[in-house]
Amino acid sequence: MNRISLKVSAAIARVTGSALAPYQSAVVRIGFSVTWLLFLLREFPHRQELYGPDGPWDWELARQLIDTNGAFSALMWSDGRGWFEAVYLLALLSAALLLLGWRTRAMSVLFMVGVLSLQNRSVFMGDGGDNVLHLMSIYLVFVRCGRVWSLDARRARLAHEARARGERVTDRVGPVLWVVSGFVLVTVTVAGRFHSDWVVPALLWAAWAVQGLWWAVGRRTKSAEPRILLDVIGNILHNGALVVIMAEACLIYATAGWYKIQGSRWQDGTAAYYPLHLDYFSPWPALADLLAGSGTMVLLATYGTVIVQVAFPFTLANRRLKNVLLALMMTEHAVIAVLLGLPFFSLAMIATDAVFLPTTFLHRVGGWAARARAGMFPDYGRTAAREEPRGEEEPEHTRVGFTA
Repeated sequence: MNRISLKVSAAIARVTGSALAPYQSAVVRIGFSVTWLLFLLREFPHRQELYGPDGPWDWELARQLIDTNGAFSALMWSDGRGWFEAVYLLALLSAALLLLGWRTRAMSVLFMVGVLSLQNRSVFMGDGGDNVLHLMSIYLVFVRCGRVWSLDARRARLAHEARARGERVTDRVGPVLWVVSGFVLVTVTVAGRFHSDWVVPALLWAAWAVQGLWWAVGRRTKSAEPRILLDVIGNILHNGALVVIMAEACLIYATAGWYKIQGSRWQDGTAAYYPLHLDYFSPWPALADLLAGSGTMVLLATYGTVIVQVAFPFTLANRRLKNVLLALMMTEHAVIAVLLGLPFFSLAMIATDAVFLPTTFLHRVGGWAARARAGMFPDYGRTAAREEPRGEEEPEHTRVGFTA
């Protein structure tokens, strides 16, 4: 009994004492921000037709649907062309800054606002990858995804070194962001622009209030207990969100695999043949014809897809087997991106799969990136060893609003 109690106590201490998987969280952040940023850039010439006033699904139709389903979209606050351009540019900017890891807490909230606003404005423009991005943009709000491989981590390191030298470090950007975002929230709320259900507005207000509380406790409270309590709550939310992301990935693959098993084309091994002959999914017809012409390749692709998707959730307890299937799934998505012309769907799924990547592999990737950066920028590379991510956060007493 004592042994069980010790294990339970150790597990609780681990969950509450630290934000787990910092490297995996960073890769998920980078993956989804890259996916959304590239999509917005590719569709920039067509943005008015897809999500703006020139689209067949006009503002009034979107308003009627949102009044029915209660979805959130900042584009419903105004039907002006200028407002649409502002929201689109905000989505671009927030994705780019989240990719760099600048003020990740604030940018993760703005990233969610941009994704939900555009996708809920024109609900018929998405696919499976957009659904994944839609959900993950919400989960990222709870993840402490800027602790490594980010400008926030670099800023925290520099601030720590400055304090060690006896210098005083003052953050002005965080409080300014907090005040501006609070003004926007108050304005929108008082004007009655929130036509959605209460969930997203409540999340926005909660994120704003928590950041204000975090800053006030870090700057005004002399005792360490309130800061420790807030840190524990943040760790619990972070770790819980990671579990949800993992469960979401397993659910996606499990349902996809089991539904495929019920299809006759998947049972006879010919399902992979038909998408390769659809003009809409054939950016490289010659390559598609080459693969579809081999019965063995079609059979392996069909059965291999089903086996990997069904088996993956059951392999999480075995690290080596999990890593093998993870590599196969990522390879499969890369092939889908090339053969079927679905790059953003594949990027979204690869970014989701990244939550399962082994830490040792990510350490190697970080080392390769640091050496490549040192080779390209010798002066900057002199500090690469000191900047190598360590999975540490800024000390509790130095945290300010809108940090990682």
